[in-house]
Amino acid sequence: MGAAAQPAGPKPGCQTNAWRVQPGNFGDFLKALDRVHHYGYEGFETGFRNIENRLDHARETRSEFDKRGLLFLGCHIFLTQYDPASSIAPADLIARIIKTSAALGAQRLILSGAGATGDRAALDRKIKALAAAGRQCRQAGIGLAYHNHDVEFLGENPEIEEMLRRGDPSHLSLVLDAGHALRTKADVADFFHRHDSRIAGIHLRDFRSGDQVPFGQGEIDWSKLAAAIRRRNWTGWVITEEERLNDVKPGDAAVEPARRGMKKIFGV
Repeated sequence: MGAAAQPAGPKPGCQTNAWRVQPGNFGDFLKALDRVHHYGYEGFETGFRNIENRLDHARETRSEFDKRGLLFLGCHIFLTQYDPASSIAPADLIARIIKTSAALGAQRLILSGAGATGDRAALDRKIKALAAAGRQCRQAGIGLAYHNHDVEFLGENPEIEEMLRRGDPSHLSLVLDAGHALRTKADVADFFHRHDSRIAGIHLRDFRSGDQVPFGQGEIDWSKLAAAIRRRNWTGWVITEEERLNDVKPGDAAVEPARRGMKKIFGV
């Protein structure tokens, strides 16, 4: 008899923001993807500015992804200011990036947003806007995931719980930023256990004495989350994220040890 098949597990992904990529410079972007591939990641996430001008070059762009054997796991719209009417990106920007992301083979659009905690009307508008974006994504053949910061995990009734409760599971999933959630002292393993079916990916960041360090080299104990992932046989993306507040772009110096950390902690 042959050996029993090993259960599927999470897939290792990497953001390209560990490297300094000049927006619109496709050569810079491909160099970052070369490094992602070199370290054995299976997919990548990138900011929308790195692909927004590629719609007219979709076939060439997808060919470059395929050459590197990388899946385009998500295109992320992160802004310093959001539409005050919706607390997420403006609707015209979302529509444009959905079209481009779908043409480039992205699995999903990832949206960040401003917190609406404590403002019921703002939260209602935000959930309505996310529902509209989710329908657009579904029509385009891709998924939609919301990416949290710390504010969505604050308070006795965290905004993130309300968003998931009221959001249509077929239209809205989550890229859980574990780093931000942990900084609010949230129980990330418990949150994952309760919502794993809604979580498409997990952003991994590590800290030592308040400063970000390569994943696996910090003070955070990831063992409970890793155990929860194994128990649920979860097959989403674990994604190394570099978001240094001092705008340092450590590139390979962070991404290579993070890959080792993923293997050690999550077995991927």
